[in-house]
Amino acid sequence: MKDKRILFVSSEVVPYLPETELSSTAFNVAKNAHSKGVQTRIFTPRFGVINERRHQLHEVIRLSGMNLVVNDMDMPLIIKVASIPKERMQVYFIDNEEYFKRKAVFTDEDGNLFSDNDERAIFFAKGVIETVKKLNWAPDIIHVHGWMASLLPLYLKEFYKEEPLFTESKIITSLYDNSFEGNLNETLADKIKFDHISDEKITTIQTPNFTNILKSAIENSDAIIHGSETISEELSSFLEEKEIPVLEYQSEDLKESYLNFYADLIAAN
Repeated sequence: MKDKRILFVSSEVVPYLPETELSSTAFNVAKNAHSKGVQTRIFTPRFGVINERRHQLHEVIRLSGMNLVVNDMDMPLIIKVASIPKERMQVYFIDNEEYFKRKAVFTDEDGNLFSDNDERAIFFAKGVIETVKKLNWAPDIIHVHGWMASLLPLYLKEFYKEEPLFTESKIITSLYDNSFEGNLNETLADKIKFDHISDEKITTIQTPNFTNILKSAIENSDAIIHGSETISEELSSFLEEKEIPVLEYQSEDLKESYLNFYADLIAAN
């Protein structure tokens, strides 16, 4: 795997957000790959709760400045970067004043999902892809963690399907037991349809709940990893119908198992 390129895209990463199974796993697998000579890039949203001064985030002017269209609205993309202490790893933050300035992550102070989480997810997916294009950095593996990152496989397979930079990229989605209650904005499918993605491809997310968003990610991924020991029975059954490689939950030896899984997927290309 030395000198291979892995793009890690996660809705949560330590030390920038509190430690959870998702945020720590996303960090640790990237850290291990990096230590083995793999070229890594980590992308995550720049939520307003992230302390920019403490973590020494700074804007990258040459990557910022473009507008991304979300549901016919031009939304400015700001890219910030920080280095994880001691690891010499760079983390890229997708930022926008409208979507990520608020001092919260996914819910308001009453625990209600933000009504624009759907647009934030679209913006994040497009922002990651457009920034990687600007970097001209073709990843061998794209590893997705977290539901807010889970529109990325759909956009890569459909909206960016003619983009040569990702022709050889293999998409892996990790499934975690971190469900949210209720639905995202009911117009999510229409907003994705605005990007000329066909009705057939967005059938799964007509009801935009946690399970259906992950089903869409499964449909558009080349392989799946069980990031949690248990996932919902509905997701498990859905996954069983797909003929794609699956790495079961790893309670031990997580690092080597992931690297071997990446290598096998690349070799099968």
